[in-house]
Amino acid sequence: MNTREQALEIVKILDSKKGLDIKLINISDVSSLADYMVIATGTSSTHVKALAEEVEYKMDEMGISVSHIEGHRSNTWILLDYVDIIVHVFSDEAREYYSLERLWQDGKMEDISDYLID
Repeated sequence: MNTREQALEIVKILDSKKGLDIKLINISDVSSLADYMVIATGTSSTHVKALAEEVEYKMDEMGISVSHIEGHRSNTWILLDYVDIIVHVFSDEAREYYSLERLWQDGKMEDISDYLID
């Protein structure tokens, strides 16, 4: 499974747990940090934590372990670092405050509509 396929799996996992406003940004041409960034919003601190834990669990089941986790105690912003993919799960307020889509606007926003449940 290549990096894009892994990122799309993360999108599907977040969507299956009712993550909101999921975005996939290809940042490979604008950063050496990672190839993809996945951003999602949870409806509460409990939901934010549950989304991050589900991504970690499902990816681990596929043999893909998270390299590093940040913010697990705050439950307003949890970052999962999969080396080539960085996953950000935010509360609504934190997402608006940090505005990562604006910060990474030079990246390419991927069309993920085919991977989301209607």
